[in-house]
Amino acid sequence: MLAGAAQAQTPSQRLSALFDAQYQFDLREDPIGATSAGVRIYDDRLSSETAEARAEADAAYRGFLAELERIDRSALSHQEQISYDLFSFSLSQRVRLSRYGGWRMPLNSDSGFYSGILMMHRAHDPQNVLDYETYIARLNDVPRYFREQIANMREGIRDGFTMPSEIVPGVSQVIGGFRWARPEDMGLYTPFADFPDSVPEADRVRLREAGRAAIANSVIPAFDEFRNFWETEYAPRARRTIAASALPNGRAYYADLVRFYTTLPDATPRQVHDIGLREVARIRTEMEAIIREVGFEGTFDEFLTFLRTDPQFYATTPEQLLREAAWITREIDARMPDYFGRIPRTPYTVRPVPAEIAPNYTTGRYSAGRFGAAGEYWVNTYALDVRPLYVLPSLTAHEAAPGHHTQIALARELEGLPTFRGYFYPHAFGEGWGLYAERLAGEMGIYHTPYQRFGRLTYEMWRACRLVVDTGMHSMGWSRQRALDYLEENTALSTHEIRTEVDRYIGWPGQALAYKMGELHIIMLRERAEEALGDRFDIRAFHDAVLANGGVTLPVLEAEIDAYIERARTAP
Repeated sequence: MLAGAAQAQTPSQRLSALFDAQYQFDLREDPIGATSAGVRIYDDRLSSETAEARAEADAAYRGFLAELERIDRSALSHQEQISYDLFSFSLSQRVRLSRYGGWRMPLNSDSGFYSGILMMHRAHDPQNVLDYETYIARLNDVPRYFREQIANMREGIRDGFTMPSEIVPGVSQVIGGFRWARPEDMGLYTPFADFPDSVPEADRVRLREAGRAAIANSVIPAFDEFRNFWETEYAPRARRTIAASALPNGRAYYADLVRFYTTLPDATPRQVHDIGLREVARIRTEMEAIIREVGFEGTFDEFLTFLRTDPQFYATTPEQLLREAAWITREIDARMPDYFGRIPRTPYTVRPVPAEIAPNYTTGRYSAGRFGAAGEYWVNTYALDVRPLYVLPSLTAHEAAPGHHTQIALARELEGLPTFRGYFYPHAFGEGWGLYAERLAGEMGIYHTPYQRFGRLTYEMWRACRLVVDTGMHSMGWSRQRALDYLEENTALSTHEIRTEVDRYIGWPGQALAYKMGELHIIMLRERAEEALGDRFDIRAFHDAVLANGGVTLPVLEAEIDAYIERARTAP
């Protein structure tokens, strides 16, 4: 039993002590995460990626899980029971997945362990002399951190647990771009280019020179070493298969990933695949109706070609794309009070995807950043001719409001709950909410043209296709080309986007299933509430109920919505 938990007498006290013990352990194990959470005592270091550190972490998590299972759940309050269930899911999934050794492949097609390094100045955001000194120490720790990751990847080479060779070219494009002639060219140098007023002038020259030296002598050489390792050792030895099921113990690995990313204990690859096929057929019918509406004379494929090639659908400058995105956010924000009783206090902004990772990065993404800081909606301004404007309303609704920003910011603003609840992000709920937000944006009146409505459908089709191609490639023998063709035939995504997306599914097995499976569950629960409540159904109250507990698994969400329905039905 944990020391803190042993002293606590009641189940509630033991649970609280367990949450605190695990949180403190995670802060130590993830120093950048600690910095983002506002805990600065580990600011001078990066995580340890050695076998000894992994063994310690695995033992700790097995101990946390064993302690949780000794607590009488029935003696806890309702909110404590929710926390218990979510904590149980998190711990048990971590323990289960750790046996597959995913640490041997610490990157996917568009990001990896190096991404956090490139962005860590944003988390650190030094404000005083001590902050700068610990930031410099962390920069000097990069070579050790990279060497440990490289050692793990070498173990992956020996074990046959590597990235598929078919997606290596795209990754090589990103890694090959990790070249900086001088420290000032890196985003990591930003804090030294513009000191806050809280740093005395007398210290700035010293800190600037130490920062420049750390980047020049530690960070850039570490990236050079990694790039050389990638090009000379790793890429030539990447595996010739693409399926997760082709990895050691891969069939069980992928089955567990399906359950993890959907948060559904009984989900199987075949079940998910069949749901995807049905959704693709349904959405295709709606897409063809819009083609008839706009009077296009030609086939479905010809309409997609028209959308991919006509200049009217594309921005001509990065600034235009960013302004379009920003305008949509303002339009959505004005309509939020009609659909939500609780709206986040935390603001968000629109930024371009960082240039270092943009070439092989997805179209857009939300970054919550440091706890308490404004969120960031990233829009990819690389290769404007593959970033159609007709999908921008959907992308914005998904990544900003009412999607990820709304859900994540509200979760972080919850009070009286264990700290982990503010960060807990089950993929099916988070990404399912994002996709549901795209649908909700239609009710909010955000899609003004048939092409934007078609863009919304092509984004929904994209997520439905994910169910088909992810399971197809990882458990049913599909080739990469078959997956590319399937998306080409069914969505209006550009060829570039299709390639980066398929490579993402290959490099990150199972994650792509979360979106559609989560959205379908939320839609099912809304329909259940509408049918049960009739005239009593309030869309604002429903959305508040969905988001009331932060990130939750789909089984927990269903139980909570059933309870909301019962309360609303019996209210005077």
